[in-house]
Amino acid sequence: MYRIGFPLWRQAARLGVPLSLRVDVIHDAEAQVYVATSEDLRGLVCEAATIEELRSEVEGAVMDLLDVYLKRRVSPPVTDMRLRAA
Repeated sequence: MYRIGFPLWRQAARLGVPLSLRVDVIHDAEAQVYVATSEDLRGLVCEAATIEELRSEVEGAVMDLLDVYLKRRVSPPVTDMRLRAA
């Protein structure tokens, strides 16, 4: 498994190497939403009212971003969502 954001991750993905992605999640108490971002995949920012909804939003956004970055469809990465203090 090769982590998105590491050197040559795009080449690894094109060769069919399974990918992993680290996603940071915070809870915005004022807005009553969970927000997910990733330092490894530029452009990934999602928010939702529940963790379950957020996971679904993240999965869709990740696949859309990978399509843009790689210009082809790849297998979904293993996503490591980590809840962080706000």
